[in-house]
Amino acid sequence: MHFGQISRVPGDPILGLMELYNSDPNPAKIDLGVGVYKDSQGLTPIPRAVKLAEQRLVDSEQTKSYIGGHGDPQFGAQLLRLVLGGRSIALSEHRAGCTQTPGGTGALRLAGEFIAKCLPGRGIWLSEPTWPIHETLFAAARLPVNHYPYVGADNRLDVDGMLAVLQQVPRGDVVLLHACCHNPTGFDLSQDDWLRVLDVVRTRELLPLFDFAYQGFGDGLEEDAWAVRLFAETLPEMLITSSCSKNFGLYRERTGALLAITANTERLLDVRSQLASLARNLWSTPPAHGAAVVAAILADDPLRQIWQDEVERMRQRIASLRRGLVEALTPYGLDRRFAHIARQRGMFSYTGLSAEQVRRLRAEDAVYLLETGRANVAGLDAERLDQLAQAIARVVQG
Repeated sequence: MHFGQISRVPGDPILGLMELYNSDPNPAKIDLGVGVYKDSQGLTPIPRAVKLAEQRLVDSEQTKSYIGGHGDPQFGAQLLRLVLGGRSIALSEHRAGCTQTPGGTGALRLAGEFIAKCLPGRGIWLSEPTWPIHETLFAAARLPVNHYPYVGADNRLDVDGMLAVLQQVPRGDVVLLHACCHNPTGFDLSQDDWLRVLDVVRTRELLPLFDFAYQGFGDGLEEDAWAVRLFAETLPEMLITSSCSKNFGLYRERTGALLAITANTERLLDVRSQLASLARNLWSTPPAHGAAVVAAILADDPLRQIWQDEVERMRQRIASLRRGLVEALTPYGLDRRFAHIARQRGMFSYTGLSAEQVRRLRAEDAVYLLETGRANVAGLDAERLDQLAQAIARVVQG
C-alpha cells in the first residue's frame, strides 16, 4: 500500500467553521467567521465596476494565451500606482516592480520562497496574533518564524511591547507588518506609531514585508496606504503583498501581487529574475481574468470613479456596523466593555470574547465566529444587531 502511512491533519479552522455554518438549519444563524464582505442581504456582491469591466473584456478579448511570469503588465503598472501613489519616488526612479500572483496568499508564499532562497538564514517576525495562514505559509517556505507582541491578553494594542522586541531582532531579519485593518484584531497603528516602527526598522536594518490586503477598508484608499508609502519613500528596499479580493470583490478570481522595491534599477532586474524563476515552479503563470478586470477599472477614469465610490460605501457600511453593534450593547451596560469594536478598522474585530463564550454563542444562538474571539464585522446585518447584542450579553453576563 502506498498511502497506508499517511496521517490525517486537522482542517483549516476558518473553512471548517464555514462548513458548520452552512450545515446549520437554524434560519436565524449569523456568520461572523469567513472573511468576506456581505451586503445588507447577506450576499457578497460583485461590484458594478467589475461587471462593467468584465463585459468590456468579453466583447474585446481576443486570446486566452499565457500572460507571462510576472503577469499582466498593465495590471502591474496600475497596481503599483494604486499602492505607492502617482508621485512615488521609487516608481519615477524605476526601482519598483510588480509580480502578479494567485491572490494575496500566493504573494505571501512567493515572498517566503524568495526570502528562503535569496536571503538564506533570515528569520521572519510576525505579530502576535496574526492571520493564521501567515504561520503556515512561511513555515512551508522553511523560514524560521518568530513573533513580536501586538495585542495583549487585555485585548489592547501593545505598541511599546512591539517596539521592545523589534529592537532586539537580529539585523537583516524580515518583519511582516499589516499595512491597515490588522487581521485578526482590527487594531491599527497610528501615524506616530508607524514613525516609531520605521525608526527601529531602519536602525536594525530589517527588511519590511507589508501585507496590504484591505486597501480602502480602513480610512480610505489613499489614507490606508500611508504607512506603506512612508516606508517606500524612506527605505531603499522593501516587499509588499497586495490583494484585490476584498476591495475589488474578486475573491474567487485569485488576483494579487508581490511588489518589490530595490535600491536601483539593476537590483530590481536581479530580484525580478528570481521572482519569475520561483513563480515558474509554483504556478508557472498567474490567472488572467481578475488582473484584466483590475487593469481595465484603474485605467479608465469613469470606471475607476464608480469603483472608488463602491469601495467607500463598503468602508462606511463596515464602520457603521461597528458603531451600531456598540450601540446595541448599550442597554446591557456593555458599551464600554466593547467600545474598542467601534475604534478598530477593517473587516475583523478581536471582540475579547473567550473560547467558552464563543462556543456558547454557536451552540445556543447559532452565532459563528472563531474561538479566538475574532469576528468578521463585515458579515453582519444591521437589522440583526439587536439579536447579536442580546446573545453576546447572555454569554457575557450569564
